[in-house]
Amino acid sequence: MYSLPAEWYEQDGVMLTWPHQDTDMAPFLKQVYPIYLKISQVITKRQKLVLIVHNYILKTEVKNQLIRHNIDLKKVIFLVVPTNDIWIRDYGIITLINSQKKLKINNFIFNGWGNKYKSNLDNKINSYLVAQVINPEVKTEYISFVLEGGAIDSDGKGTLLTTKSCLLNSNRNPQFTQEKINKILLKKLGVKKIIYLEHGYLEGDDTDGHIDTLVRFAPNNTIVYVTCNDEKDSHYQDFQGLETELKDLKTEEAKSYNLIPLPWPKPKYNAQGNRLPATYANYLIINGAVLVPIYRDKSDETALIQVQKAYPNYQIIGIDCLPLIYQFGSLHCISMQLPKGLLK
Repeated sequence: MYSLPAEWYEQDGVMLTWPHQDTDMAPFLKQVYPIYLKISQVITKRQKLVLIVHNYILKTEVKNQLIRHNIDLKKVIFLVVPTNDIWIRDYGIITLINSQKKLKINNFIFNGWGNKYKSNLDNKINSYLVAQVINPEVKTEYISFVLEGGAIDSDGKGTLLTTKSCLLNSNRNPQFTQEKINKILLKKLGVKKIIYLEHGYLEGDDTDGHIDTLVRFAPNNTIVYVTCNDEKDSHYQDFQGLETELKDLKTEEAKSYNLIPLPWPKPKYNAQGNRLPATYANYLIINGAVLVPIYRDKSDETALIQVQKAYPNYQIIGIDCLPLIYQFGSLHCISMQLPKGLLK
């Protein structure tokens, strides 16, 4: 039986989609490119990097930037395919593993977070990926169900964490009841239990409450989660409710989870005065390191210390992601890990 591994399972590489002029990130490209280059440097020191680029002109430009930043091109695999946007966490392949360490790919439907944004190109990327980059021994199943990678988190032991606000939203799979959605997730992701959280509304989040901005599983029955300690903040009451929910959760051994709270950065706003979804939970785990988004905030250092508690054997690396959140996402949102054995 195949099941969804935890994100700290050993990896072949990580996928990123390079930003370009035809994405919503266009006004911020000068600020965002250094983030992608920094992430690329860190990843290629430990594993492969799959870069999805919009066209061959962009491929040449990106190659030149990588060379200028001393990034080993032998560690980089380019996939040239048209893209709508950069959020590959949500349209990328979701990989399962069985007890013999054989892999299987699930290719779900991506509909632009409930048809809020164009997604026609991004929804096709996985077919190109499977044909050109993935180990041909790995089977792929195309599933007629809308699901984004940022909406789910696995402990690797059969428990799936998600939010009601996203998974049960009528803009995703309106034809299915919650009971039917549960059956699909249990079967297709090979999990035994689904935890639906009811709290965690985040201003500026246009995903309807992705779990990867709020709560993350970590090794040894640990949960890392966002807190808000400012009673005047609009998030305060709801995040108090989230913490209460988490304290009530039990592991498969019927024990409480080890809870590690993350600090709350000061509110960040765009030029239009809209609040941006800055949270430290949107981190990326790679082989031997955790890349944590930071936001030029006094809470950054505390966030890194807290994440280190959850991953004591990993190097914790802060990545300045303030420019990313101007398009309402962060570090985990722009990346997708590729478990060991997946690449050709």
